[in-house]
Amino acid sequence: MRVLIAEDQMLLRDGMSRMLTAYGFEVVATVASGEGLAERLVEVRPDIAVVDVRMPPTFTDEGLRAAVEARRTVPGLPVLVLSQYVERLYARELLSGPAGGVGYLLKDRVGEVRQFVEALRQVAAGGTVMDPEVVGQLLEVRDEPQGLTPRELDVLRLMAQGLSNAAIAEGLGITEKSVSNQINMLFAKLGLPPGARQHDRRVVAVLTYLDRTSVNPPPEEGTAG
Repeated sequence: MRVLIAEDQMLLRDGMSRMLTAYGFEVVATVASGEGLAERLVEVRPDIAVVDVRMPPTFTDEGLRAAVEARRTVPGLPVLVLSQYVERLYARELLSGPAGGVGYLLKDRVGEVRQFVEALRQVAAGGTVMDPEVVGQLLEVRDEPQGLTPRELDVLRLMAQGLSNAAIAEGLGITEKSVSNQINMLFAKLGLPPGARQHDRRVVAVLTYLDRTSVNPPPEEGTAG
């Protein structure tokens, strides 16, 4: 599996390269700056790209913008974004593109090697991977629960992580039929019509819920991404 790594921190970039090579990936390119990253992604067209959100020269959102731009040119280009902090806007912007083949993990997850490798493979296969901590903070309810029950919110959180109905049922200790009913109720409450592909509706459900909540991103600290 061909991988492109876009990360400005040399130690992390080299560490990921060595780790992924050891797990059978082929690192076809490494990039240390956001300048020209979108063009490089389109040129290389890796099976999976690992992209830091904040990269030089401004350390704001170069990595994310390059990933979004590249996915406009190559729809469905698999991208796993890494960030130091939970950024609500960044997660929504990434997910708002073509369904599937996207992921959002905190950088700390890189140290959990097996889980990180599995996340890469899942995104490369067209899946959606969301860090559990990211999901928890993105879907944190600070005011009214927007008409969703606590159980429906639990289902939404697990659904946002890309879990199947069977996995959600196991995690919550309920039946798959109950999960299916909860998801259908979620779709109805969020005003999502039937007919779209199941994955599309799940991603849109999370985005729709985020649009209806007042979750603020955490304060920035320093410039590292």
